[in-house]
Amino acid sequence: MAVQEARQGGADPAAHEGGCTCGDCPHGAREGHRRAVAAFLVKRDEFATGQGLPAAVAHSASASRQWVSEELAQAAEAVAERGRAEGAAWLARLWQRTAVVAWAGVLALLLVQALTAIGAGWTSARTAGLLAAVLVAGALTAASWFHRARGGALAPVVGEDNRLSTSRAVAGSWVLLVAFAVLVLVGRLAAASDHRERDALIDGLELARGAGVVTVLAVVCGIAVLVRRVVGLRVQGQRLQKVRAHRPRAADLLTDDSGRGSFADIQYVVINAVALAFAAVRLARRPDQLPDLPWGLAVVVLVSAGTYLAGKYAEGGRPVILSVVRAREAGDLDAPIRTGDDIEIRGTGFVPAGAQGADRLARMVVRVGPVNVHVPLVPVVGGFDNPADDLLTVPVPADVEPGRVDVQVVTAAGVETNRYTIDVTE
Repeated sequence: MAVQEARQGGADPAAHEGGCTCGDCPHGAREGHRRAVAAFLVKRDEFATGQGLPAAVAHSASASRQWVSEELAQAAEAVAERGRAEGAAWLARLWQRTAVVAWAGVLALLLVQALTAIGAGWTSARTAGLLAAVLVAGALTAASWFHRARGGALAPVVGEDNRLSTSRAVAGSWVLLVAFAVLVLVGRLAAASDHRERDALIDGLELARGAGVVTVLAVVCGIAVLVRRVVGLRVQGQRLQKVRAHRPRAADLLTDDSGRGSFADIQYVVINAVALAFAAVRLARRPDQLPDLPWGLAVVVLVSAGTYLAGKYAEGGRPVILSVVRAREAGDLDAPIRTGDDIEIRGTGFVPAGAQGADRLARMVVRVGPVNVHVPLVPVVGGFDNPADDLLTVPVPADVEPGRVDVQVVTAAGVETNRYTIDVTE
């Protein structure tokens, strides 16, 4: 729909028709980004079919390729700027949504307690649970306000790459559940008048009662800290490529940086969600003690955490050049590599996860000797033929001296490949 609108000319992107598109309001940033993406897709597909080329470069394949690449790189940067503005606006209004969700949870708890109290009567445990929910919701609302520019209450679970962190989200969920359980016990202890009831509530905090949930809490919090350290060290050591996202998405909890489903993340979220649901039910049934998570279920969570951590160690890897050959078109004679020729760089890991956008692809550089060559964007309908994750095509610049020359790729994440030596003849 957006592409059809752009093909038909559409409205002036700076106009306020069909929704404000200026960058100073959330709706305008979203609409401006949508229209910028639509215009870019139209331009890319037109260039892919040979349309829009000026007559001055149409006669030369290399000149037209360079001109198209520059035009698409500039357009992609404009789209990326719109995307960053849309992401900032989305984060700025997210704090209100998190506050609404928190208080909606309080209302849902009140309705459930009111319905279950029919016949059984209202108890001090229901009052303590409701007050605990109000305190937790109030704390989340206050945190959302103070961090409203960075996503509200979700700010602590947003990683350095501007994506939702699975490990932090899981740890945060367990922290909220345990905090809520302790507040329920505090409320009941404050309302208790009989010393035997107070002693029973204090006994409910004994480690023997909540050893399972305390162990799980310690492990998931440790995993959240350890994963951050592991990822940071692997990025610094160029063993993992990371690119920053425009904004966090809920799908980040279940996918990798490229948006594909990740087994390690999915199993970690699913198993912890089941364990959290079990612990919440146990707390509702026994509000006089910490949720007694069975050791069988606790061990399952620990196995899931170990699998998730192993997945973090196994993901990624450095880009590698396997071979470099002279690019040959149909009808060309076999020949050595000379200046001005196109070369094909074959390998793996040239396009990092999450760097499939044109603005990221345009940042790729190939060092041919002392010369930095920007990888040209070669569009095809629906995407790009160059660069690809396993193949790059670049020209050998005229400034390269004949002889043995090193070739090295620098990806959009700033990671360098190994050096590969080729022979350039006159």
